[in-house]
Amino acid sequence: MMNKVVVLGSTNVDQFLQVERFAKPGETLHVEEAQQAYGGGKGANQAIATARLGAETTFISKVGQDGIADFMFEDFKEANIDTTYIFTTDEAKTGQAYITVDAEGRNTINVYGGANMTLNEEDVNQASSVIEDADFLVAQLEVPIPAIIEAFKIARENGVTTILNPAPAKPLPDTLLSLIDVLVPNELEAETLSGISVSDELTMRQNAEYFQSLGIHTILITLGEQGTYYHTPNEARIIPAYQVKSIDTTAAGDTFIGALVSHLDPDMSNLTSAIDFANKAASLTVQQRGAQASIPTLRNW
Repeated sequence: MMNKVVVLGSTNVDQFLQVERFAKPGETLHVEEAQQAYGGGKGANQAIATARLGAETTFISKVGQDGIADFMFEDFKEANIDTTYIFTTDEAKTGQAYITVDAEGRNTINVYGGANMTLNEEDVNQASSVIEDADFLVAQLEVPIPAIIEAFKIARENGVTTILNPAPAKPLPDTLLSLIDVLVPNELEAETLSGISVSDELTMRQNAEYFQSLGIHTILITLGEQGTYYHTPNEARIIPAYQVKSIDTTAAGDTFIGALVSHLDPDMSNLTSAIDFANKAASLTVQQRGAQASIPTLRNW
């Protein structure tokens, strides 16, 4: 039976620039390739990944009335995502992300939140029935914290496992921290939240123990080409990544989240195999350029 997953998060239109290297302050560089109007946003990426990799997926998000994200609804439809709760607003334009990728596949991303930042508790409450019926609720930090808190409260009251990808990293209120079941940061995000630099397995454990002291029972720290460190009340270790040639790391973390929740049993009894599956999915993503265009489907296996 397919997992039922609700993803709460951002919808952005991505603008890509391909460069040999990143510019220094005050420097002008030649752009080798420019690609416009690609679908993105951490929420949309994670919803696409979750659906493509086998879960029944509902996406809660918000776009502007400017129409620039209309093409993305075709991708959502193709992935069989329930878009009932993608709201529109005239308060702001659709969110956009400006992504620069260098020759080594590394990226820098500047995000204009736009309509994403108008998502509120009232919107979330309109989607309460699908949250209550889900196995997992996933959120990131490209939408307002109060909306995430409201969604996590509904999930907690109904026994739905809450998963937070704390990206982009920022301090979190205790109210939200107390509602998280599974935290999935990368190394920098973990350090931002805990104040403990991630440099080796000891500091990974220290980070995890800090989060567990806040009541979060499962912590997964994604380590890029090293793999994923996981820490539960019963065990902790690194599950290695698949070694591939990286072309573009955009959406790798989002693919990891989507793959994880699509294959994780609701009782989390298969956590290690779900992490391994997610590592493999992310390894496929980094071998392609773009965000949603690089997210694999089960046909890629």
